[in-house]
Amino acid sequence: MARKSSSALLSLLLYLLFLLIGKQHISTLLVDAASNVHIVYMGQRQHDDPAVVVDSHHNVLASVLGSKKAAAESMIYSYKHGFSGFAARLTEAQAEMIAKLPGVVRVIPNRLHKLHTTRSWDYLSQSLNSPGNLVNDGNMGEGIIIGILDTGIWPESESFKDEGLGPIPSRWKGVCETGELFNSSNCNRKLIGARWFIKGFLAELGRPFNTTENVDFMSSRDALGHGTHTSSTAAGSLVRNASYKGLAPGIARGGAPRARLAMYKVCWNIGGGQCASADMLKAFDEAINDGVDVLSLSIGGSVPFFSDVDERDGIATGAFHAVAKGITVVCSAGNSGPFSQTVGNTAPWILTVAASTVDRGYPTSIMLGNNRTILGQGLFAGNKEIGFTGLVYPETEGLDTLEAGACESLSLNGTDVGGKVVLCFTTVARRNAAVSAASVVKEAGGVGVIVAKNPTSSVSSCDDFPCIQVDYEIGTQILYYIRYTRSPVVKLSPSRTLVGKPIATKVAYFSARGPSSIAPFVLKPDVAAPGVNILAASSPLDPFTDNGFAFHTGTSMACPHVTGIVALLKSVHPDWSPAAIKSALVTTASKDPIIAEGPRKLADPFDYGGGIVNPNKAADPGLVYDMGMADYIQYLCSMGYNDSSISGLAQQPTKCPSEPPSMLDLNLASITIPNLRNSVTVSRTVTNVGPINSTYKALVQAPMGVEVILRPSVLAFNSTTKKFTFSVTFVTTHKVQGEYYFGSLSWSDGIRVVTSPISVRTEIIPSYVDN
Repeated sequence: MARKSSSALLSLLLYLLFLLIGKQHISTLLVDAASNVHIVYMGQRQHDDPAVVVDSHHNVLASVLGSKKAAAESMIYSYKHGFSGFAARLTEAQAEMIAKLPGVVRVIPNRLHKLHTTRSWDYLSQSLNSPGNLVNDGNMGEGIIIGILDTGIWPESESFKDEGLGPIPSRWKGVCETGELFNSSNCNRKLIGARWFIKGFLAELGRPFNTTENVDFMSSRDALGHGTHTSSTAAGSLVRNASYKGLAPGIARGGAPRARLAMYKVCWNIGGGQCASADMLKAFDEAINDGVDVLSLSIGGSVPFFSDVDERDGIATGAFHAVAKGITVVCSAGNSGPFSQTVGNTAPWILTVAASTVDRGYPTSIMLGNNRTILGQGLFAGNKEIGFTGLVYPETEGLDTLEAGACESLSLNGTDVGGKVVLCFTTVARRNAAVSAASVVKEAGGVGVIVAKNPTSSVSSCDDFPCIQVDYEIGTQILYYIRYTRSPVVKLSPSRTLVGKPIATKVAYFSARGPSSIAPFVLKPDVAAPGVNILAASSPLDPFTDNGFAFHTGTSMACPHVTGIVALLKSVHPDWSPAAIKSALVTTASKDPIIAEGPRKLADPFDYGGGIVNPNKAADPGLVYDMGMADYIQYLCSMGYNDSSISGLAQQPTKCPSEPPSMLDLNLASITIPNLRNSVTVSRTVTNVGPINSTYKALVQAPMGVEVILRPSVLAFNSTTKKFTFSVTFVTTHKVQGEYYFGSLSWSDGIRVVTSPISVRTEIIPSYVDN
């Protein structure tokens, strides 16, 4: 499948030019706003023939709507591969009638979700020039197929060239769907499939989707750039001499550069990217049938989250069916940090990723008129410095003297900023405060902005406009210089790229934190990976792109890093289950002292799960905590979900025991006890995936105020003993509810160290409560 010719590419670029200046009308699609889309979930497929399954769906719908014609007009999707069900336009009364029919597990309304919006692979010790690491041992992901649910893809990007790749894997059943500015010639041996799903989104939108006003394409083509960025991070081909206007130069590539990609466009350009659960479920259904090995979703909901068995979540349900087929599902943790209990995608069958920084910074020189030079951080690219020019801080009179100088609502109040640099302060850690201030200053004729803020590693790209961040201490020093100098001036030099040890790794401020608000005994996130100022391919419609590449920040960027690593692990260990892969990543992750941004502190398991991913160690973990369908059913029973809900999700008749199983005995690679009273005992089972004859000894770091008793403390494996079950007893003397305290349990054979994070909180004991 060849790429478009140069003339076709020129036509595309001319089209985009018309699009950007608003002179080309793009057609809109409309769904009847009076109808509401509902998802009718029917659980296990009752037939292997998809056509028979679809016909059964039409029969169910026709029984309520009165005819198959009405059913066909009402239905927008039939889920027929990984599970059974359909999405259709229904009134509330019709939805209630269908919910009572035999074989229907539940009927729920469609809902929208949001996007969780070159150095990183070297930082993770995955250099292509270093023999013996995972990327080389895994043949760069050759033969593995990665499915991405996102905003689409820009197929002409160099990151998706297919030079050197062999034939498409014969097991692949997917297609390259035709649509607006997208056809089969846009796919090749790298991008082997592309589908797009919009019906659920249109139904939820309830009005025409004007793709001129909200620039997008009725196809798998990516307008936002988010899907292109995540795809190239996970599996982009090698692109030499990549950079953003000279910053972060080097070879840009994905974690598994020889893996194949399939895009499932489920997110659309409204409100920064919106994704309907009905569309995501359809994408899961098709991806399972297409033959993907890994699925990656930088998408999530917001607090309060839907339960694991609620299809409005879309992700948990679809992921369950994918994992049941042996497909690892990797999701972003969310960007609601640094507040606790904000982590999303918390189902235990999902691999949930937090965001960390990398050892790369962008020091930017600020020289004051008193010859003092200060280093800030910025993405002020190019070689043209801002020579000595005026430096101002907007002052105001009245009770609130700082109001005018607040970056997030910068008010110049008649301050002359023409040709000058403006200093402002913000208490908002989000990057949009700096971008907003830069916009105000630029519009007023200013030439730069210095943003004083709580220190975080994420820096803002304000296009070619100097937008430099400093901490409050330096900001205050600059402010005093302005206030006590008759004619304050400043010189700004372009940013430079600095990599290596001077730049410490941190958990990003925005990265959502645990514990899980749904199931606090399941540690989330699972691991952390680079997600701050990540350079990767993007859409040319991305306002922050340069020569096809852009910096983006978020757990959205961390997720595909782990996706690429999972692809490499699948290549090396094709027989490992999704749970085994997750366990290997959690127990081998780096736990060196790492700072968590926000309230500055040492990071703990609720910030980064097991730690920062360590791909090379994950390839040889020694022991894994494995799980399968029986374990996930145990989890669902322990959560108190009813038998019919679990039966539908598990695709098998299920009756939970009258006494629910202990939540704490789920065979996770971590131990979290949110309600310790006096003492509790949990059990875990490890499987040996290392040398056959191995002996592991335990090392326990007990949480503060808690005694930990392990039985046994030595595990001896041989050709007949491949699994061991052990128990861990926790005893506390605390008498009132306290904060979580953290520790760890490590098994070592002298070479490998298998470490499980421990989190314990004492619950209030009623006899000690003062009446």
